[in-house]
Amino acid sequence: MSEFLDFLRHQFAYVAVGEFKPGKFKAAEELFEKAVATYVTGFKGAYLLQLPNTDKGIAIVFWESVDEMAANHSEAYQEILNKMTPLFAKIPDSDVYEIVTEIKPKSE
Repeated sequence: MSEFLDFLRHQFAYVAVGEFKPGKFKAAEELFEKAVATYVTGFKGAYLLQLPNTDKGIAIVFWESVDEMAANHSEAYQEILNKMTPLFAKIPDSDVYEIVTEIKPKSE
């Protein structure tokens, strides 16, 4: 029964789409990795995507629940965000999405 209930519970993804000031993507990437390293409970993984040859990117962070995501906003996390904020060309668009479908490749 526990496996069935786990199947019914959806995860969440925090998604931020933004653009950094020219030449600042690498510095932002390093800060993103530091921020993610502060996450403890409920963290399921993260991706940082970069549009090739630009300073545009998408951050995707997977969470077990929205409450656990909020619980990971520590003082250390906030300090890292404060360092990242001046690197943005403009404020990124961000939202929290519920993961409703997951498709994995077939095993060979």
